[in-house]
Amino acid sequence: MLLAVTFCVCLIVSNLMEIKTVDLGPLTITAGVVVFPLSYILNDCIVEVYGFAKARLVIWLGFGMNLLVSLLLQVGILLPGSPAWEGQEAMELVFGAVPRIFAASFTAFLCGSMVNAYVMSRMKLSSSSSSSSSGFSVRAVVSSLWGEGVDSIIFFPIAFAGVLSWSQIGSLIVTQTFLKTMYEIIILPVTMRVVKRLRSIEGEEAPSKPKSYKWWKINEI
Repeated sequence: MLLAVTFCVCLIVSNLMEIKTVDLGPLTITAGVVVFPLSYILNDCIVEVYGFAKARLVIWLGFGMNLLVSLLLQVGILLPGSPAWEGQEAMELVFGAVPRIFAASFTAFLCGSMVNAYVMSRMKLSSSSSSSSSGFSVRAVVSSLWGEGVDSIIFFPIAFAGVLSWSQIGSLIVTQTFLKTMYEIIILPVTMRVVKRLRSIEGEEAPSKPKSYKWWKINEI
């Protein structure tokens, strides 16, 4: 439950931050890069300890919470402000772009997260050292590279086409895939400690194989 709640919060906050681009030396990134990789790290922990089916359920939960936040923000924008309210334009400027960002994020998030969970699960099934630290490290990095790559390739063209040049969009795709993967590598010791702690609490390994890898299944946990 704690992992699922944290996953949803990180996802929602990263989407709200994603509307801002930041220059990091010669690189251009979005502010969401600070938070979004945490959702992939949590996704890896859930797949490793609880299995693909439960990770899939949490991914759909994150999708639903994102949709709810998007709808509620639009309700807030549409509500008539009081005469003393002077922040309508600022609110529309910041949150008015959110539906497009969310539309891009919805598609990219589902594809990227499902790919991440799928690769992680399949690698664990085919590994001879599924519970070893080195085995988990390789799975976490490789699955995140796949997931982040798919996410970025889908997200940035949808979110910024017509706003940024295609060269900037291409730079964002490459840069953010690289940075988010490096983020995971740097924080990997913490992730490994979390997984070890979760295993000791749960006292059992994840199911060896889910009933199916169909991404739209929610009730198979």
